[in-house]
Amino acid sequence: MYKIGIDLGGTKIEGIVIDENATELHRKRVPNGKENGYDAVISNIASLYRELANDIKGAEHSLGLGMPGSISKKTGLLKNCNIQCMNGKPFVADLKKACGHNISVENDANCFAMAEALIGAGKGKEIVFGVIIGTGCGGGLVIDGKVIRGLSENTGEWGHSTINYTGPGWSTFNGAVEAYISGTGIQERHKQKWGIEMSSADIVYNYRHGDEEASYTMDQFFEHFGIAIANLIKFIDPDVIVLGGGVSNVDEIYTEGLKRIEKYVFHNDLYTPIVKNEYGDSAGVFGAALIGVN
Repeated sequence: MYKIGIDLGGTKIEGIVIDENATELHRKRVPNGKENGYDAVISNIASLYRELANDIKGAEHSLGLGMPGSISKKTGLLKNCNIQCMNGKPFVADLKKACGHNISVENDANCFAMAEALIGAGKGKEIVFGVIIGTGCGGGLVIDGKVIRGLSENTGEWGHSTINYTGPGWSTFNGAVEAYISGTGIQERHKQKWGIEMSSADIVYNYRHGDEEASYTMDQFFEHFGIAIANLIKFIDPDVIVLGGGVSNVDEIYTEGLKRIEKYVFHNDLYTPIVKNEYGDSAGVFGAALIGVN
């Protein structure tokens, strides 16, 4: 049976059709249309879905969608979505009606974790924690091939955990993980320390070329990365942690970063593999296909 997955991003909507072996058959990308409001986003998703369904000539398929934010268990409305026009709306009900098909909707971090757990870097492992370190820090937990959402649907939100309660504000919490090790966090800590506004990519470049200020910033990054990941391991003890997001492309994470994790993990024994993702930016749309329903 075919699987159709749709990934709703901040500016685009990407759709994919895969077969039972997770082989990609069709893929399309369109603007999300958020500048035209909520109804336009729904319409664009439905239009892309119909196009993908037409590509397989209407054959039987499942349908899943990944997106930033989550569905409130209390109200059934969308919340915490960075596409502001979507919040407070009955997104799932409206989308089912527009598509004319059942649909499973999941947080994009959970879709990333699902893709890497089933067909990517965590394949074959029982407990997989997918970590996204990009503009912010997100994550998802997959056990035995199933996304674990938790009672309040917040499993995986490790980026909002506090590692320094007197530290800089982030979201609603002081000293949250995101404030230190996200791409934005690296930039902000560098600016706070040195008064220089610089992209995280430039900070990493300068660090590699021996710049003292950038080296200090990155040393602090690795230290906080080590604390944050070590805490994850203490709490969950997964079989593997798969890293994704732009910051996961910093090669030194897998050398210096691992040394810092070992420094803070229980008894200083690091058994947990910390690995780079295999599907990169495509993990979200593959994960959406994998969590789909008929």
